[in-house]
Amino acid sequence: MIRADALEQLPVRTAVPALEEALDDRGVAVLCAPPGTGKTTLVPLALAGLTGDGRPVRRVVVAEPRRIAARAAARRMAWLLGERVGGRVGFTVRGERAAGPGTVVEVVTTGVLLQRLQRDQELAEVDAVIVDECHERHLDADTVAAFLLDVRETLRPELRLVAASATTDATGWSRLLGDAPVVEARGVSHPVEVVWAPPAGPVRPPHGMRVDPALLAHVAATVRRALAERDGDVLCFLPGVGEIGRVAGRLAGVDAEVLQVHGRAPSAVQDTVLAGPAGDRRVILATSVAESSLTVPGVRVVVDSGLAREPRTDHARGLSALTTVRASRATGTQRAGRAGREAPGVVYRCWDRAEDGRLARYPSPEIAVADLTAFALQAACWGDPDASGLALLDPPPAGAMGAAREVLTAVGAVDAQGRATDRGVRMSRLGLHPRLARALLDGAAEVGGRRAAEAVALLSEEPPREYGDDLAAALRSARRGGDGYAARWRQEVRRLSASVAEAATGPRTDDAAVGLVAALAFPERVARARGGGAFLMVSGTGAETREGSGLRSAPWLAVAVADRPVHAASARVRLAAVIDEDTARAAAGRLRVCGEEVRWADGDVVARRAERLGAVELAVRPLREPDPAAVRAALLEGLRREGLGLLRWTPEAGRLRERLAFLRRAVGAPWPDVSEEALSERAGEWLEPELSRARRRSDLARIDAGQALRRLLPWATGEAARLDELAPERIEVPSGSRIRVEYGGAQPVLAVKLQELFGLARTPSVAGVPVLVHLLSPAGRPAAVTADLASFWRDGYRAVRAELRGRYPRHPWPEDPTTAVATRFTNARLGRE
Repeated sequence: MIRADALEQLPVRTAVPALEEALDDRGVAVLCAPPGTGKTTLVPLALAGLTGDGRPVRRVVVAEPRRIAARAAARRMAWLLGERVGGRVGFTVRGERAAGPGTVVEVVTTGVLLQRLQRDQELAEVDAVIVDECHERHLDADTVAAFLLDVRETLRPELRLVAASATTDATGWSRLLGDAPVVEARGVSHPVEVVWAPPAGPVRPPHGMRVDPALLAHVAATVRRALAERDGDVLCFLPGVGEIGRVAGRLAGVDAEVLQVHGRAPSAVQDTVLAGPAGDRRVILATSVAESSLTVPGVRVVVDSGLAREPRTDHARGLSALTTVRASRATGTQRAGRAGREAPGVVYRCWDRAEDGRLARYPSPEIAVADLTAFALQAACWGDPDASGLALLDPPPAGAMGAAREVLTAVGAVDAQGRATDRGVRMSRLGLHPRLARALLDGAAEVGGRRAAEAVALLSEEPPREYGDDLAAALRSARRGGDGYAARWRQEVRRLSASVAEAATGPRTDDAAVGLVAALAFPERVARARGGGAFLMVSGTGAETREGSGLRSAPWLAVAVADRPVHAASARVRLAAVIDEDTARAAAGRLRVCGEEVRWADGDVVARRAERLGAVELAVRPLREPDPAAVRAALLEGLRREGLGLLRWTPEAGRLRERLAFLRRAVGAPWPDVSEEALSERAGEWLEPELSRARRRSDLARIDAGQALRRLLPWATGEAARLDELAPERIEVPSGSRIRVEYGGAQPVLAVKLQELFGLARTPSVAGVPVLVHLLSPAGRPAAVTADLASFWRDGYRAVRAELRGRYPRHPWPEDPTTAVATRFTNARLGRE
C-alpha cells in the first residue's frame, strides 16, 4: 500500500514534472534539491512509474557514494511503497544484495555501478541512472558519470541520466552534461542560529588521522552545553569512527540516548537513527554521511567539530590514506542546514568567526588529491588509458596518473602502452584496489585462496586499534572476534574466496602467509630493521614502530599501514607483519638491482658493488677498479655539494680569485666569472688534468686552486697578459713602498700610512676604478677613509693632522701635504738621510 500522505509531504514532488520534461526533451538533467526534500527517495520512484500516477514503468538505478546511504535509501523507498526491500525496490552493495527479477528501482554504490559498467557497457535493461550526491565529488561518482556520458554518446542515446546534488552549485555539472537543464527543488528551510564556540585553550591542528584529544574534549563539552541550552535532538559531526567513539565515551551519563552513525554502524543502529525520536532525547554522533546522504529526523541542534576526512597521497613515498582536514565553508553550511530542516534550529561551531573566513570555500575534489591507481585501471579497462577522452569536471593530475601507471605496470595490470591486460581486467573486477587485487591473485598461488582472502580482507579495511599493530595477531583476533569489524571481515573473506581458486601450496604458518600477502600488496613498503625499532622501507622512507610493539625486534617487516606526521622524517607504523629476507626478495623482486655504484657519499667517493631492494642494501663489497669516468662524476658531485673548499686554496689563490672577480665586475668579458656557482658549473674544465687523476677527497685537497684558476684567464685574446696591469697585486705609492691592494670587497682597498701619500694629488685607480684609500696613522691604525684623495687633502687633512701630530710628534705633519715629500720615516730619520 503506497503511503501517499508521506509522498505528498516531500517538497521535491513539485519539481518532478519539470524533471520529467527535461528528461523527455534532452535525456539528461541536473537536479538540485536540499537534504530532506525527497531527492533520493521520491524522484527514483517517480521516474520508475511506481508512485501510482500512471507513468510508464521504467527500470531505474540510483548510485550512492556510501553503502549506508544505499541501504537506507532502499529501505525508505520500500517503506513508502508499503513493501519490503528486495521486491520492487532493492539494493546492491559490495558483499550484500537484496534485489530480484521484479526489482524496478535498484540502489547501488558507485563502486558496484562501475563494476557493472565494465561488464555490460550498454546497461541494456536500465532506462535511467541517477548519480546521487554528485556535489561531494567522490572519484567513483565522477568516473561513473564520465562512463555513462560515454555510453549515451556511443551506445545508448536513449539512456536517461540525472546528476543529483544537495547544493545549488550545478553549473559545472550542467556544462559537463552538455548544458543539461537544471531543475531546482525548494526545501522547507527554517532559520538556523550560529553560535561560535571555539575552545578556550590551544588545540594542535590535525595531522594524518590524529586529532588533538583537547578538541574532542571540547566537542563533548559543547554537546553537553547544547543539551542544557536547547531543545530537540543533537547531531554532532566528527571526522571518523575513532573520534565518534572517544566523544561517546566522554558523554557517559548525559540525559540522552547516544547513538553512533557511520559506515560501519550496524543496520539496527541506522534504523533507530532514521526512525526519529521515540521518547528520550538523542545525541547522534555522525561522520559526513549525515551531511546529505541521510536525513535524521528530530534534529534541532548541530554541533560541528569543523573537521573532515579527505584522501591524500604522497606519491614520492608511496603512503596513501585518509587525512583529517579542516572542513570547508560549503561543508559547514551543509551541516548547519540539518538543524533547520523541520523547525528553527541552532549550530554550535567549534571554531571562531575570524577563522571561518580563512577556510576553503569547497572541499577538494577527490580526483585532485587521491591515489589514482584504481581510477587509472578503470580508465584502462574502459579503453582510455590516460583518461583524456573522459568527460570529467577536473582532469586527473599528471603526476598522480604517472605514479598510478607505474604501479599498474609493476603488478601486470597494464602493458607498456598502458592498455589493460587480461590480468588487469580480472583485477578490476575483484572490487579491490589494484595492489590488493595483485596480492589476492599472486598470494592465492602461494598460500592458498582462503588464507590470501583473509589477509586481503584485513588490508582492505584497517582493523580496530585494539587488534594491535601486528597483522598476524590481528588475523587471529578477526577469526575469533564477535565485534562488527570481525563480522564485516568474515563477509569480505567469503566474497574474496569465491573469486580465487584454492591452490595446492606448501606448508606455511599463518604469520608467514599474512606477511607474504602484505608484502605483495605493498612491495615498496617492505622494510629492514635499522635498530631501536627503526626500519628503512624499500621506497627509501624511514619507518618507526611504537614503543612496546612486538614488531620492534623483527629483522624485516611488510608494512601495511603507515602514516607520516607533519614535519616528521619517518613514517609511523600502524600495522605490519613480520617477514624474512626470502619473503622480502620474493615480494619486492622487481625492485631488486645489482650493479656498480660510484657516488659521493658521507664526504668522499664511495665505489662498491651492491645488491639492493630499492633503497635497502642487501649485500655490498668494495669496487677495486671503478670506472674513471664515474669517479670523476662523483668528485664533481662532491664539489657541487660541499663547495670548492675541498680544493687547496693558498692565500695567493684566494687573492687571485678576488682580482678576477673584480675584473669581472669592472670590465666584464672576457674575464671569467669566478663565483661559487660558476666555478662549480665549469669545474670539469679548469680543474683538468688534475681532476681526472684524482680518486678520492684527499686528492682534491692536493689540487692547487690558484694554478688551476689561471686556466680560465682569457689567453686566447691576449688579455690574460694584462692581469697585472688592470688588477695589480700591489701599487707603488710616492714613498716608494709597494702596497698590496685588497680586492675582496665591493671596491678595491689600498691601506697605507698617510705620510706615504704626501705629494700624491689624485686617488690611484685600477681598471679605471678608484681605490678606496684607508689612511693609517704611523702606528698602522685607521685614521681616515676616502675615495677622493684631492678632496681629503683639501677638506679633511687639517682635522686629522690636528689629532695625530700631538700623538705622533716625531713624524712629519706638513701644513700642505700636496707639496711635501712622502716618507715612511720619522723626522729624525729624515734628518739623518
